[in-house]
Amino acid sequence: MEITIQSIHFEASQKLEDFIMKKVSRLSKFNEDISLADVTLKVVKPETNDNKDASVRLSLSGTELFAQEIADTFEKAIDKCVDKLERQVVKHKEKQRSKK
Repeated sequence: MEITIQSIHFEASQKLEDFIMKKVSRLSKFNEDISLADVTLKVVKPETNDNKDASVRLSLSGTELFAQEIADTFEKAIDKCVDKLERQVVKHKEKQRSKK
């Protein structure tokens, strides 16, 4: 799976990028058809507690899955996105199996 990380209007630290790579790559164990994960990070203005916006778009065999979360840290937002996508990937795989 190819993972791209785009941080808008700021530079993501290597530690944050490593965290994202580790978390998002976990999704491939639920479905090996995932070819691309596109992660977008941005800070929402005005400055508030929950101003870290993370979105993840997965491309897999003719389908795209998407999750977006806002939290007080990018790590928490990514965790929530990965949890949502995990459920979506499992559901998609079950649908594919039932079609066969």
